Amino acid sequence: MADTPAETGGVEGGVGLTALMVAAARAVEADRPDALARDGYAEHFVRAARASADWPVRPDQVPDGDADPLWGRLGRYFGLRTRVFDDFLLDRAAAGSRQVVLLGAGLDSRAYRLEWPAGSTVFEIDQAEVLDFKQRVLDELGDPPRAERVAVAADLRLGWAEALVGAGFVPTRPATWLAEGLLLYLPGAAERNLIDTVDAHSAAGSALAYEVKTGAEPAAARRSPVYAAARDRIGVDLLALFDGGPRPDSAAELAARGWSAAVRTPFDFTRHHGRGPLPEEDDALATNRWVFATRPPA
Repeated sequence: MADTPAETGGVEGGVGLTALMVAAARAVEADRPDALARDGYAEHFVRAARASADWPVRPDQVPDGDADPLWGRLGRYFGLRTRVFDDFLLDRAAAGSRQVVLLGAGLDSRAYRLEWPAGSTVFEIDQAEVLDFKQRVLDELGDPPRAERVAVAADLRLGWAEALVGAGFVPTRPATWLAEGLLLYLPGAAERNLIDTVDAHSAAGSALAYEVKTGAEPAAARRSPVYAAARDRIGVDLLALFDGGPRPDSAAELAARGWSAAVRTPFDFTRHHGRGPLPEEDDALATNRWVFATRPPA
């Protein structure tokens, strides 16, 4: 993940700024009558940072509504992604997994807003500055988490497993891992290392969900209004932040190690839920894939 300056709270520059962008999108989504996910914490994160203090957090603050490329189309994408991964985590919890690891947790509030079974622990891994900013906002709100929440300060481009285990993670027990909005920004070697680490610390019955882009985007897609709006209006240059090197086929690598991996498009879930983005010409979302992998029970 890109370095971000401590004096700005770790969320106001580089990849850290994308956490605020996603939080704003979740806030807007939460106030829609047909919301796919409701995150009551997102608005507080957005308003607490100088960089995002005047961003929209309600649908009526988005003049063009769903036609707006940033808070409409991309925002609804983030709302859909939140719902799909929420469902994945809760399904795994219902199946008995009591350890959840959020890789690059950012401003994720799932430890607070989802109904976790008793005995669940949510580990949140991110850089210290991001976690510190998040904790300050959560402390001001004063709400208790609905699961045991453990913040783990670590750089996911480097070794992080020792810090996770030191924080109480037990590799011999099933775990559910989530890398939401993370691998897009990591070099291929860092993605391989992350997948290797997850595999090495996953007992039978564990599961992993993550988001990737497959292959290089065509030039027309790189000129999408989604990218231009994020860059020009809020200073998030996604194309500059995405790693442009060759991508590993992590789903195939997991399958070769005995995992069962399903690769889906976001549009599959748009059709399932009846709302969310649909394909369009020169689509910035065309190469996005969501991968769901499980290690069979013993």
